[in-house]
Amino acid sequence: MFEGFRLETIRLPEATLRVRHGGSGPPVLLLHGHPRTHATWHRVAPLLVENHTVVCPDLRGFGHSSIPEDSHDHAGSSKRAKARDCVALMRHLGFDRFAVAGHDRGSYTAFRMAMDHPDAATHLIILDGVPILEALERCDARFATEWWHWFFFAQPDKPEQAIMANPQAWYGGSADQMGALAFEDYRTAILDARVVHGMIEDYRAGLSIDHLHDADDRTAGRRVQCPTMVLWSMRDDLERLYGDVLGVWRPWTTSLQGKGIASGHHMAEEAPEALAAEILAFLTTI
Repeated sequence: MFEGFRLETIRLPEATLRVRHGGSGPPVLLLHGHPRTHATWHRVAPLLVENHTVVCPDLRGFGHSSIPEDSHDHAGSSKRAKARDCVALMRHLGFDRFAVAGHDRGSYTAFRMAMDHPDAATHLIILDGVPILEALERCDARFATEWWHWFFFAQPDKPEQAIMANPQAWYGGSADQMGALAFEDYRTAILDARVVHGMIEDYRAGLSIDHLHDADDRTAGRRVQCPTMVLWSMRDDLERLYGDVLGVWRPWTTSLQGKGIASGHHMAEEAPEALAAEILAFLTTI
C-alpha cells in the first residue's frame, strides 16, 4: 500500500497530522471523508505520482491525527481550522500553492481551504459534496430521511454511545472492498472511542459554525477563485437529492466543470482508475 510513499507524523501549529506523501511535480493534496483515513486513497495516489507530488493526511480528528479539544462552538473541528492545517502542512512540505481534492466530509475542508486561502489553491476538486449551507437550506423530508445522521450526530453523547456499541456493524466496510491494509487502518480508527468522537465533532461543527462561514462568504460575494471540478458518484444520492449538482455549485465558483462517475459513494476505492483519470486531466489541462 502506497509503495514508494513516505509516512510521517508532522507537528503543525494547531494540530499533529499523520501524512503519507510521495512523487514529484506539482502538488495535490487529497482529503478523505467520514469515517475513512488517508488510506482510502491507496488505489488513486499511485496513479498520480508520475506527474505530481501527492500528499494524503489524516484530517485532524480522524485516523491517527490529533483530536481537537472540545469547545461550545466546535471551532476546533471546523472546516476553517482544518483548512489552516492544510496550508500549514503543505508549507511544511515546501509548497505555497497546491491543488486540493476532498471527498465527502473532506470536500468541505477542501472548499473552505480554497475560499479562505485563495493564494494557496491552484485547483479545487470536490467529490460527492455541496456546500454545507446549500445542503441545509435545501433540506426537505427526503434529505432528512436519507441523511438523518447529520442531525443525529449533532446531538451530545448519544451518537458515540450508539457507534461504540458495535463500530464495525455501524460503519460497515470490508477488506474485499477497501483492500486488506486500508481496511485494517480504517478498522483501527473506528474502534478507537477518541477517534469516533473526533469524527462526530466534524458533524457538530457543520451544524454550528461551518454553515455560518459559508453564509458570510455568500453575503460578501466571495467565490472560489481557482478552477473547480465537481465529481459525484452515480450510484449514490447526490444527483437524486439536488438534480443539477453543477447548478448548486455555480454561484460559489468562477470556473466550474464536472460530471458523474460510475461508482458507489467511496469512489476512490470503487473506481480509482476513472477518478485518477479525471483528476489528471483536470490538473494538466487547466
